[in-house]
Amino acid sequence: MRWAALDGVLAGLRAAPSRTGSVIATVYGDAILPRGGSLALADLLVLMERLGAAEGVVRTAVSRMARDGVLEGRRRGRRSAYALTASAAAAFRVAGARIYGRDERVWDGRLRLAFPDAGADRGALEAAGFAVMAPGVLVSPWGAPDGVAWLEAGGPDGMARQLAARAWPLERLGEQYSAFGALFGALLPVPEVEPLDAVAARIMTVHAWRRMALRDPWLPAGLLPEGWPGGLARDLCVAIYAGVAGASEAWLDGASDGRGMLPLGGRPLDRFQTRGGVPLHPTIRQLD
Repeated sequence: MRWAALDGVLAGLRAAPSRTGSVIATVYGDAILPRGGSLALADLLVLMERLGAAEGVVRTAVSRMARDGVLEGRRRGRRSAYALTASAAAAFRVAGARIYGRDERVWDGRLRLAFPDAGADRGALEAAGFAVMAPGVLVSPWGAPDGVAWLEAGGPDGMARQLAARAWPLERLGEQYSAFGALFGALLPVPEVEPLDAVAARIMTVHAWRRMALRDPWLPAGLLPEGWPGGLARDLCVAIYAGVAGASEAWLDGASDGRGMLPLGGRPLDRFQTRGGVPLHPTIRQLD
């Protein structure tokens, strides 16, 4: 029997559709890469059909991803299969610290302002967590890379929160977290479901979550608005993932090359117990 709540979530997602290639990237990054193998195109088509993607659209997206160096073709007997390329796999491994972990660095309660030279590459500053405060001025709760002039600018009072709200798109991100909770909350409590429904729910939950997690500056609590919904959204994501993990792995055992290899050598849920404040790898943006 199909999972009616999942059908409702998928219908809600179609109101603001994701690119098919982006969803396929989530399939490989979350479910196939940790197993070290590949996924037959026929099985990918079955999964994507459950997610509402037509066969022709999926084939076109896969071909484009192969041409762009994200996927590489393999043969599994007479069947065509695909795996992530080495460069895409490396990018996803870095992204995993942001998607499945949380930044638990201890903040000293002070903001930093950086003043890069005109025309300087701001990539290192942005990777370090800085956001543009004004022309030629960037702000972060963390220190700047070597070689950049910066100064401390005060503690976590009302003014600091106002600065954070101006520098980072917190209002929009908070709305996205709240919308995630309103939509995906329908999947809890997770009932006993068919393996295909379980893996479909897992993929779309992680897909929706990662699109927010990779854009979240992971600011200290003292800089976030009151009632920040990010923590609740993450808890919901983890609860759904835990509820469908076993059945989804059963489907993957039958579909993927790399059978029985669980993420990080343990349960799938262990992925959400990773920690780190790893800067977003620049090539991640190409996969979204």
